[in-house]
Amino acid sequence: MVNCKGIALISFAILGLMIYSCDPLVNKFDDTEDAKMYTAKNIQTPPNNIDTFIFMTWNIRFGVARIPWFGDCCGNKVIVAKSDVHQNLENIANFINEVRPDIIFMQEVDIESKRTAYIDEVQWLLDNTYFNYGCYASMWEAQFIPSDGLGRVNTGNAILSRWKIEEADRIQLPLRGDQDALTEYFYLRRNLLKAKIAVPGIDDFYALDVHLSAFSTDDTKQRQLDRVIEELETLDNTKFVIGGDFNLIPPGSDSTDFCDEDKCAGESFHGPNDDPMHKEGSYFTPEINWLQVMYYNYSPAVPHTDYISDQEHYFTHTPEWDGFWNRKLDYLFTNMNWITGTDSTYQNITFENSLSDHVAVSAKLEVENGK
Repeated sequence: MVNCKGIALISFAILGLMIYSCDPLVNKFDDTEDAKMYTAKNIQTPPNNIDTFIFMTWNIRFGVARIPWFGDCCGNKVIVAKSDVHQNLENIANFINEVRPDIIFMQEVDIESKRTAYIDEVQWLLDNTYFNYGCYASMWEAQFIPSDGLGRVNTGNAILSRWKIEEADRIQLPLRGDQDALTEYFYLRRNLLKAKIAVPGIDDFYALDVHLSAFSTDDTKQRQLDRVIEELETLDNTKFVIGGDFNLIPPGSDSTDFCDEDKCAGESFHGPNDDPMHKEGSYFTPEINWLQVMYYNYSPAVPHTDYISDQEHYFTHTPEWDGFWNRKLDYLFTNMNWITGTDSTYQNITFENSLSDHVAVSAKLEVENGK
């Protein structure tokens, strides 16, 4: 999760560099383009006869665990030591190797960022797990971000698979509509990563990885979700699983306003003179029904009735660097059938080992008559 702290304060010198440089400082991306493809250093033979698959989605917070980073959680840390990033990635890989999902959707994965010692985390995780193939779609590729010394950034969504990824596309999602032009130029460009994977027993199977806007204050997430659904509707005659950080809470959630819980020292919200009235990324009340269409059209790994009956059990995120989970933002949906009771929300493991500010979520999918 990255907010716009400091980005709007970019100097005119930086703006001039942007205008007169031969190369743009920020990649603006096409509406649809090829994703970056990866192969593990050592290929491990995957099973060819399988009737169930484990899918996982996880926002790994670019491999910096629960440190108080400057872009969220009221932190001031910007650059993380290479040794710390390696240790965090090792902890992530150990967790993955223990649970052993067959396909994993990951968000906030760095591949060439100053803040994480320029480590290509997609390749690192492929080479340190049993996954064989990966694909990556950047949501923020900038040669230089001047805010707080952040520097070069390339971060986005990744899909890792035991089986070959035959093709993968990066599909651009609508940009935030509540930013000035300069801030928008340097800001994140969210995407839907769509991959065709040669899984055994299913013809024309697609895996889709999404990460919707975290801090928009208008209808950006609604427009982004509409684009996601538009793409899913093109897959009516094929099988798919979509996972990711939707940055939306389920309909019927007891709590929809987290401004007071999320505020930093010196911040004030909900007061008569407060401007803004609500903290970016913490006020879900106007958005409470936006995810209903996903529950209605597709099968969730965590049934809505289960969530409503025990909401805290399924929480997957907190912006507090030392806090426990207080909202659900991470989901798996499919047009196939999840095996009842196989979903897991790894709250305690993720928290106790400080792996991320998001919880990993997994579930088992059954193959329907081999098709």
